[in-house]
Amino acid sequence: MSLNERLTQDMKLAMKSQDKFTLSVIRMLRAAVKNVEINNGQGYVLTDDEVLDVLNRELKQRKESLQEFENAGRTDLVEKITKELDIITQYLPAQLSEEEIKEIVQQTIQGLGVSSKKEMGKVMSALMPKVKGRADGKLVNQLVQQHLQ
Repeated sequence: MSLNERLTQDMKLAMKSQDKFTLSVIRMLRAAVKNVEINNGQGYVLTDDEVLDVLNRELKQRKESLQEFENAGRTDLVEKITKELDIITQYLPAQLSEEEIKEIVQQTIQGLGVSSKKEMGKVMSALMPKVKGRADGKLVNQLVQQHLQ
């Protein structure tokens, strides 16, 4: 079952169980996916990788909002965003641990034979496809910088 089909099926389940919050989050996700499909032209259907990109973008937006709400002391909105994050992460692949990312970073740096920060772009371009959707880009960037010092 594709990710798009899973979103549709879960939306139907949320309707039947009258879970309004989950329903609204899934509808928001489906709307984001649909907007990308519309922007790509009539009849275009996103692949699972493209749907994952959309979901990751939505996740990143929520994380940024969460930080802003925490800084502003808006506990009501912090709870809402946290629940949204929980629902969105159900559709994403399991995240890599920091140790797993460090190992992949070391292997990539050794494989490329890179030793200076000047070649960080080369490392990142080789590394990001390996961890796409399974690791935060900021964390990967920090770990690469640590290894290239």
